[in-house]
Amino acid sequence: MLLGRLLFTAVSGLALSGAVAAAEPVSLDIQKLVTPEVIKEMRSWIESDIVRISIDTQNSRFAKLDRSTIDTLDRQWVQERESEDKPLIAATLSNPLSIYLSRMQGRSLGLYAEIFIMDQNGLNVGQSSITSDFWQGDEAKFQKTYDVAPDAVFIDEPEFDDEMKIWRGQVNFTVTDAEGKSIGAATVELNLTELARRAKAGA
Repeated sequence: MLLGRLLFTAVSGLALSGAVAAAEPVSLDIQKLVTPEVIKEMRSWIESDIVRISIDTQNSRFAKLDRSTIDTLDRQWVQERESEDKPLIAATLSNPLSIYLSRMQGRSLGLYAEIFIMDQNGLNVGQSSITSDFWQGDEAKFQKTYDVAPDAVFIDEPEFDDEMKIWRGQVNFTVTDAEGKSIGAATVELNLTELARRAKAGA
């Protein structure tokens, strides 16, 4: 009887560990998935007049802000996320650049999960959806692109979206003007699960 219980416990344990292992998402290699062609495609619509003009306009409006002013704007953004009155968020999401980015996200048919553009201060200029904060200047997406070089690209580690059951990963790069001067940065969050599917299908 004891042997039977031990065997039952062992088999049950193996079955449970197998079920847990099966439920765990298989990680995707973002470095292999995000090929030069994928980045080139993103640059083709990021490095456009509407993006450059929008960044230039905000760069002229804000110039080089001090940290205190940046923190004030960032706090306002975060507070507005929980408020019915959202003047800063509404102004950003309704501007032509945000509308353009939302359209590009829609046209991707599920490939782009989120897109946002930053100015020379690391502040959002336009975005396809509401971000958690307004200032990205203290994050790697800005520090490893705009702060590095005009042609800098930073591919962040992928994360599994447990709600959507997909892998997501951010590709970040410096945005330049027509002369190649750095003016801001861009972040495109990819649905890596969809990208892997397309790569396998040869799309």
